[in-house]
Parts: sequence; C-alpha cells; structure tokens
Amino acid sequence: MLREGEGPERGGRGGLSVVGLLLVVNGVSFLVELALPGWIFPRLALWPLDAAPADLALPRGMPLGEFHLWQLLSYAFLHGSLFHLAINMFVLWMFGSPLERDWGSQRFAIYYVLCVLAAGAVQLVVVSTGDFAPTVGASGGVYALLLAFGMRYPNRYILLLIPPIPMKAKYFVIVIGLVELWSGIAGTRQGVAHFAHLGGMLAGLALILAWRRPPWSRWRH
Repeated sequence: MLREGEGPERGGRGGLSVVGLLLVVNGVSFLVELALPGWIFPRLALWPLDAAPADLALPRGMPLGEFHLWQLLSYAFLHGSLFHLAINMFVLWMFGSPLERDWGSQRFAIYYVLCVLAAGAVQLVVVSTGDFAPTVGASGGVYALLLAFGMRYPNRYILLLIPPIPMKAKYFVIVIGLVELWSGIAGTRQGVAHFAHLGGMLAGLALILAWRRPPWSRWRH
C-alpha cells in the first residue's frame, strides 16, 4: 500500500494503459498455461542453454524444453502458480500505474520490456551454469518498477505487509536490493530467480540514469 508523498502526477490518457494490457496478457497467459501446460512451458519458459534432463530440477510431469531467443521475453508472461501471478500483478499495478502516468505509456513500455530482457539474460547465464528449473515470472520487470518508483518518489511511504510498518520508498528499494543480493549469493529460497531480480533492477537503474542525462547533452556546453 502507498501513502501519498510529494510531487503531482500527470493524468493518464483514455483507453487501456500499458499496465492494464500487461495485466490482461498475463492473466490470459496463465489460463492458457492451465489448459496446455505441456505445450506452453517447453516453448515459452526460459530454458538453460544445452538443457539436459540430468541437469535440471524439473517439476513432475514437465517435458524437457530447449532455449530459444524469444524466451528472453516470453518467460515474463508465464507464472508457476496463482499466488505467483497475483503477487506480481498486484505489484505491477500498484507501482507501475503511477510511473506510467508520469512517464507516459511509450517510455513505460520501453522501460519494462528492456528490463525484462535484461533480467532474462542475467538469469540465462545463471541457469546455464547449475542445477535449475526453467524460469518463469514477471518478477524481473516488477523489481525494476520497484527501483524506478523508489527513485522517482523517494519520500513516499510504502506500507509493508510483513512486517506491517511504513517505510520510505528509497529505503525499501535499498533493503530489497540487498536482500536479493544476499539470497542469490547464499543460495537461500531455492526456486527464486534472485539474480533475474537484480538484473532487472540494474537495467532499470542504467535506463533511468541515461534518461536523466542523455549522452549528447554534455556536448551542448
């Protein structure tokens, strides 16, 4: 939950927003997963390079897939459970909506897609060097939105659910970044793509810094 802080936001345009479109596409994708899991996961989840059954911790009954380039994007529209989907979509709606109103739909879409691709690329390196199941979920893009929100609205308060305490967005972003880094290095919470989350956040940071001062701006002086 958010508590209003400082800075006005620009109103959105009519029609379906990018956030709304992402919510719809992810919801429809989950229904298709439930209907055709044996077709969807082998083709659209993010699979390690040169995947072999002996190297993968595959869920029971899941057929083996192989890596294709489009999986660097398609994995972000699949989810492992209804809870996984609900959490990601709730955070996408809560933090993505004000960013889209502020940035505009085009910049928001570019930011989200590039961060998803970067998160997928980082995860591909990680899952290709160990015993990992294929990767699914929008968390890489969602963590990038959390970072963008913390940088854009640093003094807005976020009411955490566990524990239920308010925290400024800038501190919240720092905390979750450190938690993900530690979890990835220590190997805690198996089955969670910690380095994909970090990859999305780092890509988001690079984009925001680039947009704040375009490379050509220094030549104007």
